[in-house]
Amino acid sequence: MRRYINFKLIILAALLTAGLTLLSGCGKATAAPAFGALHVAGTNLVGANNQPAVLHGMSTHGLQWFGQFANSGAFADLKKRGANVIRLAMYTDENGYLSNPGLKEKVFSAADAALAQDLYVIIDWHILHDNNPRTHQQEAVNFFSEAARRYGSNPGVLYEICNEPNGSISWSGDVKPYALAVIPAIRASAPQAVILVGSTTWSQDVDLAAQDPLPFSNIMYTCHFYAGTHGKWLQDKIDAARNRGAAIFISEWGTSAADGNGGVFLDSASQWLNFLAARNLSWCNWSLCDKAESSAALNPGANPNGGWTEGNLSPSGKFVFAHF
Repeated sequence: MRRYINFKLIILAALLTAGLTLLSGCGKATAAPAFGALHVAGTNLVGANNQPAVLHGMSTHGLQWFGQFANSGAFADLKKRGANVIRLAMYTDENGYLSNPGLKEKVFSAADAALAQDLYVIIDWHILHDNNPRTHQQEAVNFFSEAARRYGSNPGVLYEICNEPNGSISWSGDVKPYALAVIPAIRASAPQAVILVGSTTWSQDVDLAAQDPLPFSNIMYTCHFYAGTHGKWLQDKIDAARNRGAAIFISEWGTSAADGNGGVFLDSASQWLNFLAARNLSWCNWSLCDKAESSAALNPGANPNGGWTEGNLSPSGKFVFAHF
């Protein structure tokens, strides 16, 4: 009897250990969204069974300004409408993470809420006014090390390490060295996760990145466009990058001009979405908020917790939500 009881205890301890191992470092949600664990095959994003995986969803606006829209109710509404990804825009400058480190907890709580809805989550280190990602490289290493420890076993999390590098910088001299420092910090805890990397000129120079690619697997280069500003010349850069073997992810696009206003330019936006669909490219639209600007998906005063009526949706939101 004593040996039998001890044997049961050993089994119980083993099961508990296995359970704790699965739970550690992966946030609150552990179930995989629709495609399972993503990876990159050639120029394509594919799922756990090597099936084509195309993500369509929204990017939040800056969480320091519109973080109230990053919650389970809003994410459930997006999921019901057909979205399968949410990008969490954690600005580094402009009263963002660098001056308000507590914003990290908002990112993590929002990620947990989205994962609980079986949405994929992009954790976005949203550099903009800080221009050169190397300026705060160590802070990025520290942040992504922690994020990867938390979510490293979770198949639903992607990591976007630099939103829009811009200014007088270069891919080979600035963005690539930054990526070479940050990516290993993620890989230490999330060895197979898909990592998104911006390029110079506000993530438009994907062709230059493709000429000098990063030496890692499961890397995608982000391209950003706004329908009222960017046209065929940027589509040509995407095709040039793909022809060199680079995988592209449209982690931010808008129906407006590049400043978030103007339009909305729905004819151009339709042409862009046809271009992306023909190439199975994934995208996140800017942005899930009620800011009084053309690119916002919601009209001012919309409920942050979802349940939106047609009257709550802006012209941009009506168009984008119909294309998930």
